[in-house]
Amino acid sequence: MATEEEIYDITIIGGGPVGLFAAFYAGLRGVRVKIIESLSELGGQPAILYPEKVIYDIAGFPAITGADLTEQLIKQLERFKDKTSICLKEEVKSFLKEDNVFTIETDKKNHFSKAIIIACGNGAFAPRTLGLENEDLYADHNLFYNVHQLDQFAGKKVVICGGGDSAVDWANALDKIAESVTLVHRRTAFRAHEHSVELLQASHVQLLTPYLPIELKGQANQVNRLLIQKVKTKEIKELDLDALIVSFGFSTSNKNLKNWNVDYKRSSIHVSSLFETSQKGIYAIGDAADYEGKIDLIATGFGEAPIAVSQAISYIYPERDNRLVHSTSLIK
Repeated sequence: MATEEEIYDITIIGGGPVGLFAAFYAGLRGVRVKIIESLSELGGQPAILYPEKVIYDIAGFPAITGADLTEQLIKQLERFKDKTSICLKEEVKSFLKEDNVFTIETDKKNHFSKAIIIACGNGAFAPRTLGLENEDLYADHNLFYNVHQLDQFAGKKVVICGGGDSAVDWANALDKIAESVTLVHRRTAFRAHEHSVELLQASHVQLLTPYLPIELKGQANQVNRLLIQKVKTKEIKELDLDALIVSFGFSTSNKNLKNWNVDYKRSSIHVSSLFETSQKGIYAIGDAADYEGKIDLIATGFGEAPIAVSQAISYIYPERDNRLVHSTSLIK
């Protein structure tokens, strides 16, 4: 049986922008919060998929990058660090409710909570890999699936695999920073925005198409050569490199949603106007929530979070005076 110390008021599934703001607002309301995130860092898609790209539809920020938005949300949450626990690299498997306490099973351990807010977007997501032997040995050393800081590639020989918007954007950006940039794509045509492709073709980036990666070579945890083969031929090239960026995109999965005992369709959870799911004590916000007129924007999720948190608090502590108090009255 869980101890009182182990039981949190609200557990938030998902550490993206909406989950982070929900945790902050819960802290503002004086309850203990836990965030469970399947990735190795907070921030969700803006932090992982487009940290250097600019977002224009966040209220109060005329323009802000995904990385800066994440930094600001984490800084905001630090005000309540004594009431907030964060668990990374844990995938939620199932929920079980007993005596008004949820047991949340992850792939690592069990967590306990009086209420749950699901803010996991379209599900856990993971990078599409090269699928080559020993790839995991080099990952997060000098083999990257996303770019957080462009200047870490300054003066280096960089090879990028991919042909979509991200691959082309990184190639264009790094052309001005790296010693050399080579872009490897399995097709002759790129799937990126036309203007970006025009910039690419006018750049110093070496374009190798149509080629497929076939082997990684390196020492310890550093890859230093990539073997590629021209499509439908036996021609093989060996590329020397200091850093390898694999930009094949990310896959999302909500495979465990069926075990969460809530009504859903595909990867979206049906909610009421108060963001209640079909199971009492569980709420859903952000891209995870579905209702008539839903707009999938970060700004929408920010607005949904305080409502779901308020409803969860009223559910947990119905005897309390749960009237809204503005932050200016709570924080001195």
